[in-house]
Amino acid sequence: MSQVVFECGQNWRSLKKISHGATLSALSNKINFPSFFRTMPSNLFQNIALIQLVGRFGWTWVGMLVVDNDVGQQGAQVIRAGIERNGGCIGFLEKIHLSYSTQKIKRVVDIIKRSSVNVIVLHSQEVHVKALLDAMFDEEVTGKIFISSASFIITPGLFSKKAWKVLNGTIGLVPSAAPLPGFEKFLLNLHPNANTTYPFIRLFWEKAFSCYWPVENPDSERSNAPILKEDVTCTGEEGFRSEIAQLFETNDLSLTYHAYLAVYAYTHTLHSLLGCPTTSEGYFNHGVCSNINDAQPKKVLRFLKKTNFHTKSGEVMKFNSEGDLPASYDIINIQIINGSFNLVKVGSIDPEAQPPREKISLNVSAILWNDHLLQVPISICSNSCRPGYRKTPLEGRPICCYDCIPCSEGEITNYTDADKCTRCPSDQWSNGERDRCIPKVIEFLSYNEPLGIVLVIAVAMMSILTLCILIIFIKYQDTPIIKATNRELSYILLVSLILCFLCCLVFIGQPSKFSCLLRQTFFSVAFSISISSVLAKTIMVILAFKATGMNSPLRKWLGPTIPRNVVGLCIILQTSICFLWFHRSPPFPTLNNQNYKITFECNEGQKEFFYMTLGFMGFLAMVSFLVAFLARNLPGSFNEAKLITFSMLVFCCVWISFIPAYLSTSGKYTVAVQIFAILASSAGLLSCIFLPKCYIILLRPERNNRDFLSGNKKKRNFDN
Repeated sequence: MSQVVFECGQNWRSLKKISHGATLSALSNKINFPSFFRTMPSNLFQNIALIQLVGRFGWTWVGMLVVDNDVGQQGAQVIRAGIERNGGCIGFLEKIHLSYSTQKIKRVVDIIKRSSVNVIVLHSQEVHVKALLDAMFDEEVTGKIFISSASFIITPGLFSKKAWKVLNGTIGLVPSAAPLPGFEKFLLNLHPNANTTYPFIRLFWEKAFSCYWPVENPDSERSNAPILKEDVTCTGEEGFRSEIAQLFETNDLSLTYHAYLAVYAYTHTLHSLLGCPTTSEGYFNHGVCSNINDAQPKKVLRFLKKTNFHTKSGEVMKFNSEGDLPASYDIINIQIINGSFNLVKVGSIDPEAQPPREKISLNVSAILWNDHLLQVPISICSNSCRPGYRKTPLEGRPICCYDCIPCSEGEITNYTDADKCTRCPSDQWSNGERDRCIPKVIEFLSYNEPLGIVLVIAVAMMSILTLCILIIFIKYQDTPIIKATNRELSYILLVSLILCFLCCLVFIGQPSKFSCLLRQTFFSVAFSISISSVLAKTIMVILAFKATGMNSPLRKWLGPTIPRNVVGLCIILQTSICFLWFHRSPPFPTLNNQNYKITFECNEGQKEFFYMTLGFMGFLAMVSFLVAFLARNLPGSFNEAKLITFSMLVFCCVWISFIPAYLSTSGKYTVAVQIFAILASSAGLLSCIFLPKCYIILLRPERNNRDFLSGNKKKRNFDN
């Protein structure tokens, strides 16, 4: 087959090329370049591969160094757009060129040194970065990781030791290559004394081993050269075998391999062409197979497009419609160990791999990073926001630079680097770390919690105290002090106070439909009885002092009619408001979705009715207070009007302070505030009106007589 290739050489010129090194993506345009084929992937796939490699390591904050020409500028645009599309940012993008002055190179080094970027994408040929790498070493900028493109051909002899120190740990792309069958054996058989086919082998030998061959022709140019003492005569026994990797740079044979593919593609095409095909495109001439001299370039081109062959390593080679072979890259790692250069394959990139997640095959454990990093480097502008936080961009900085702000209450993020927080469902709330939603606590004032227990104990104690006072009044009902204060009203008031204390128990516990209806009605009616009783007592006190004369017209009102009518009327009015409330908008149990909890409470329906009941009780309390206040200076040693005045003053103060407290609290504490107001106001009535009487009845019985109560001075002096 090699003979066929040799003979066809002259006729193949019009086909132009099967390139093994051209990477310009524009060459894939078959309108402009219909007869151009190549075995090397185009820049388009290279740029995509670089973007995928940066994303695979999770680097979002990278720098870029690109060659200052059209290829570099176009590649930079594609790579930058791809990195930013994947959520990354470019910390800096600088141009480089071998023609740059020392000042320009120093400026680029200063930018790299000041930047927090740890990873730099290198999109340039190696010749343009030599001076930059040396300058970076001089400025002690050796802690960066380079990601080199396939155009960065790694040639060990091109760079200085300082440059290799900077490049140590570099991750690079090279076009995929497979072993070349027989190539190493061919290199081993090269020898000046054995090969006459290669005229330059003797010159290569002298250059490689710094020696010279003895002069065979005295008239040659070499015979006239001066012989120095350090010159060594070549013997042909030099250690060629051990120097093959360094002399021929076999660490990277990608270009050689793709030249091998180009030759094999050409020879397979000729083989198909000259194999006497029997198709409609056959090249028979009156039954005789076509001669190689009759092969026309257009016909050869047609066969080249259909070329399909397997390499010795098993790879399928077939040109696509753009004249390119399937693109794939090897991922290599530059490793400098004890001054020795090593190029290690650590993975590969196959854009056509299925499933897509297998496009990049990478052995991270085989990668040796530079001296400053023992594991995969981190290159980010800002630390990741942990769950419970969200990113907020920094003004004037790239999107990769941000602050981490904790989520608000009721919102969560359950993954890192969240752009926004997610609100929890209505029946859930965020936990303390704001990284998950938890069910809201259903809250109500329970008998089992400390606050509920304290309130129940207070209700029990006050109820028992009131019951004891009632028993005392019943026991001493015939004494002057009890008769003077209207026994019937006192009994009604004490019983209503017991009901006021006991109504607090309806507010404790899980709300139900019945308890919600009973709460406010029980409370408002019981308190209306209490306050109306106080009002009736006040009226009776005034009448008692005003109707002292036997012929006074007010004496006819001193009977039980007025107290009963006052109390009855007030009960009827308050009960009517409650019935209207039940008819129009009755209270009902409901779940109130608040911030971090669900409050099980009673919805009062139309709040206007609740405020009407409170207003009616407030009106009764103010009337009682005003009447008692006006009667506070009536004669007598035991003026009950003064006691009523103080009790109404306490009552009004409690309920006036209750209103803002009730409106400013929520949940079970709203109920607790109302219970406290009930207990405090009822205790105020009980203590101000009845405790002084109990004091006289139990501890000072000598004062429990008519003369003392009427203010008889003689009797009081006698008693003292």
